Amino acid sequence: MLKCFYPMEYLDSVYQIDFELLYQKGIRGILFDIDNTLVPHGSPADRQAIELFQKLKKLSIKTCLISNNQIGRVKSFADSVGAVFIENAHKPSVSGYQKGMEQMGCTKENTIFIGDQLFTDIYGANRAGIPTILVKPIHPREEIQIVLKRYLERVVLFFYKKQCRKEGKNEGH
Repeated sequence: MLKCFYPMEYLDSVYQIDFELLYQKGIRGILFDIDNTLVPHGSPADRQAIELFQKLKKLSIKTCLISNNQIGRVKSFADSVGAVFIENAHKPSVSGYQKGMEQMGCTKENTIFIGDQLFTDIYGANRAGIPTILVKPIHPREEIQIVLKRYLERVVLFFYKKQCRKEGKNEGH
């Protein structure tokens, strides 16, 4: 029942992902959430985020930001990192994920999604048939509706980690 919320992998940070390995495994497009995945909530693109997107471009991995935020927030971040974007994506609706793949010219077989929230990011990508990586939120400061969801996420993560231990899989730290 809870498996629809489970990520393929759970890591501490987007910045610890081995993107070269993802490329070797056939990944050619990455859909990213922005807030608390790449930067703290509401923050502009920082040096680390900009360098990550430059690295991905050199690897020939296409990128798309998919966010529930409005165009002002998403476009300015996308312009800073050189990515295409979907604003007001209504995650977990699958349409934003599909539009993002179309913009990158990718398919669910060669795309991965990276985000920090189970009930929007991961659930939506799972519904769209896209492999997922959940990362821990960068910063504890979040909007109240997200704070409330985090309590429920802890329950799901408890069962996810239990399943990972059973399978001998990385469960996040």
